[in-house]
Amino acid sequence: MNLKGKVVLITGASSGFGAEAAALFAKEGAKVVLAARRLDRLQKLVDEIQDQGGEALAVPVDVANVDEIDVMVQSTLDFYGKIDILFNNAGFGRLDWLENLDIKRDIETQIAVNLTGLIQVTHAVLPHMLKEGSGHIINMSSVAGYTAPPLYSIYAATKFGVRGFTDALRREVRHLGIYVSAIYPGPATTEFGDHTGDNIIKRSMKTPTWMQMTSEFVAEQVVKIAKRPRRKLVIPWSFGVIIWFNDHFPRISDWIQFQFSKKYHTL
Repeated sequence: MNLKGKVVLITGASSGFGAEAAALFAKEGAKVVLAARRLDRLQKLVDEIQDQGGEALAVPVDVANVDEIDVMVQSTLDFYGKIDILFNNAGFGRLDWLENLDIKRDIETQIAVNLTGLIQVTHAVLPHMLKEGSGHIINMSSVAGYTAPPLYSIYAATKFGVRGFTDALRREVRHLGIYVSAIYPGPATTEFGDHTGDNIIKRSMKTPTWMQMTSEFVAEQVVKIAKRPRRKLVIPWSFGVIIWFNDHFPRISDWIQFQFSKKYHTL
């Protein structure tokens, strides 16, 4: 697919995968709509894209708020008249033992942003794609949407939900001209770790730098999927082996992760 002139709506575009993807889509000649809560960051990115000769628009949105989602979609349609690609990227994680998580801040908000918000954004955009008879929805999930490690109980639940939603929606709308894809990244150097909570275990178990992808690399894969749609992509490839092992040897996978919890999860 040639991306030149395509309208791309990106949620969670103020940093990380979303910001990098916005810049790359703009370089491909796409018209990029950047959506997130931090308008100052969005506007800075818009200025940078425009300075490079690209076309971009900033729209503030909290994807946990349905009214704001509607305004975001309508603003995009008013400005560009269509939405060709939706990159559902907004999300965050709070990592801790379940009993330590705050019901409102850590559990309800995670579900509202990572899963419910993603569904509601898609629900708002999809009718316009169906009317055009074309479109591509790209959902950012996580390897945790397959493996569900300790400390990730709520985050994994939301990403499992994204996986199920993506698969079901793809089977609903592919014959109507709409592609639906999911990306399942492993560790990457983004702001994600800065917002996962002040857990002493998490702090003591930093992911080695050599295992972490750059946010630009992940964004490049997003653009590649936009050009050549596919049902899913697990990155890096080595995590596909971990998912395979988890699926085919669940007892061993459980035992390994039991040892982690046994060591660190004490009353």
